[in-house]
Amino acid sequence: MPIDAVVFDIGRVLIDWQPEAFYDRRIGPDRRRALFAEVDLYGMNEGVDRGDDFGPAVAALAARHPDWAAEIRMWQDDWLEMASPALPESVAVLKAVKAAGLPVFALSNFGNGPFEIARRAYPFFELFDRLYVSARLRVLKPAPRIYEILETDSGIAPERLIFTDDKAENIAAAAARGWKTHLFEGGRGWAARLVAEGVLDAADLADGPLAHA
Repeated sequence: MPIDAVVFDIGRVLIDWQPEAFYDRRIGPDRRRALFAEVDLYGMNEGVDRGDDFGPAVAALAARHPDWAAEIRMWQDDWLEMASPALPESVAVLKAVKAAGLPVFALSNFGNGPFEIARRAYPFFELFDRLYVSARLRVLKPAPRIYEILETDSGIAPERLIFTDDKAENIAAAAARGWKTHLFEGGRGWAARLVAEGVLDAADLADGPLAHA
């Protein structure tokens, strides 16, 4: 069955996303462990991914935890540092698929505010033909509804989509709908899978960071 579109997650697939590592650099591992034990930063971030306003969500959490207010505000003030760098091999795959003439979609749990920061910082965001962002859709992966929205909006049958994500539960939800899937563990593995599926030719990867992939 031919593939009609390639679907990318973004965080930890196209851009690095390691909040613990960011805080380790900024405040040290011991304070980072204490911060994450006392403050539900990921819970706040999930709310933003569902559509909560970024700034007010961070401010409200900082107000509830005044002893950690400065560190909590880093989640917004230094968000781009936390969500960097771009992963060059994965970006090369995206560019190769686009150059091959196949549509590329993003399917990502992402807040509106952070997404706009990333979009301004990373030019490759403009390569996507369609963007399916959780905060806009008000539904998170791995809920079946977000995959259904992509299918309906794009008009592409599930078996003609191939999707990569770094989280097994997100991959499993897509596979349950009949999508082809790839658990992301690195850009070279993703490139090799797309070559195996006939989406790319090895010659498409002859230059740049995927040479000899």
